[in-house]
Amino acid sequence: MTTHSGGPARPAQHRHHSPPPVARLAIAPHTDTVRRIDGAWWPHSADLLAELPELLTALPFDWPRITHATVNGAGWPALPTHTLVDGHVVRLRRTVGRPGPDTVCLVSPGHGRWDLLIIPPGTPEPEAVRIMAEMARTGAPTPA
Repeated sequence: MTTHSGGPARPAQHRHHSPPPVARLAIAPHTDTVRRIDGAWWPHSADLLAELPELLTALPFDWPRITHATVNGAGWPALPTHTLVDGHVVRLRRTVGRPGPDTVCLVSPGHGRWDLLIIPPGTPEPEAVRIMAEMARTGAPTPA
């Protein structure tokens, strides 16, 4: 028999942490057509170090391990030369001189590269959802 002294028993208090945000990603349908943009990604913030792990986790299971990521666009802060994602090193680069939309180029040496259109984090949800839906349906994003 267990006895309790010192007042009523209090239930254990558990802190519930909100889960990390899920990557918002649309991949173009697989076809034999070569395309310039392979998908669209709508990050939650411009913090690539926080967003990259979620992006890489959300990639299709048959994509090989990504070892390099290059972001194009002025909206990204300075980056370290590499980061650790799920126990492996991903080399990082940022460019600002390439014309065209903001993109992230994901590379797996010996396997290929994939370019994703970056929908800016502050984009209104209806617009971002429309762009991602069009990418998933046709393989081409509609203009903003």
